[in-house]
Amino acid sequence: MRVLAAPDKFRGTLNAREAAAAIAAGAARAGWDCDELPLADGGEGTLEVLGGGNRTTVVTGPLGEPVLAAWRLNADGTALIEAVQACGLTLAGGAERNDPLSATSRGVGELIAAAIAAGAKRIVVAVGGVASTDGGVGAVDALGGRLAIPVEVACDVEARFLAAADVFAPQKGATPEQVEILRERLAALEVPDIPMAGAAGGLAGGLAALGARLVPGFLLVAGRLDLDGHLSGADIVITGEGLVDATSLTGKVVGGVLARAAAAGVETLVVAGDVVTNPPFDVVSLVALCGRERALADSRACIAEVVEKELRGRTRTA
Repeated sequence: MRVLAAPDKFRGTLNAREAAAAIAAGAARAGWDCDELPLADGGEGTLEVLGGGNRTTVVTGPLGEPVLAAWRLNADGTALIEAVQACGLTLAGGAERNDPLSATSRGVGELIAAAIAAGAKRIVVAVGGVASTDGGVGAVDALGGRLAIPVEVACDVEARFLAAADVFAPQKGATPEQVEILRERLAALEVPDIPMAGAAGGLAGGLAALGARLVPGFLLVAGRLDLDGHLSGADIVITGEGLVDATSLTGKVVGGVLARAAAAGVETLVVAGDVVTNPPFDVVSLVALCGRERALADSRACIAEVVEKELRGRTRTA
């Protein structure tokens, strides 16, 4: 019996590779073989699952300080840039230390310019998890208002442009008054009102205004890593993320894996750090089974234990 471990990161505890390894450990203890395929949806962690950085560039951080940002240039001339490397919310010190009105996406534009200067023929920008809600103004300014080569923007949400303020800015520390200011700023920009334009504080929309193509991040990653090919040899696929909520089926890894597995006729299991909604699929919560403190402090062991228990049960009933 073969398991495919295809999780997203468990934010704050494990990256996707670590989560996949924990699933594999539990599968091995239950007597199952396991293939590890850590995934991402265009947000934080995309660079890592697609090979990791092989270049670094000093760019403007989210609050104006210089940061050393990793990115990747492949042999075929494709550059992969992850927005959080330049303007991630973690770089700003989290929502409690962020300055939502001043946070800038300029560093992302500087990374795109660096990739072009290094000879990139095509660029993929993975967005999500940024501190800024500037509609991409900082990035566009750094690029001189133009894109010299084809750019794809891998988005982790489907939200339109103004949702960058209304829906996501509060997660970045914005007060209701600041949300109103940010909404007015975004509304004043000439940005196409298309799905996914609100990703990364509207950075996706700003790049789209320059001619970039917006694509669902999960589909891009799944295609590059051949998720469908891996599913063809699996008896069950185990996916998961740190928090299962209402967004888990809207462009995220969990929803994407469930859809692909259903199409392939492969059984599924979802493991989550915690669950804050009643999803239309079966999910095992580490917090419910291990307790919140242990689920956060020892996520690897909790995942392995849950997977071992679930797979032993399925073996007995097979």
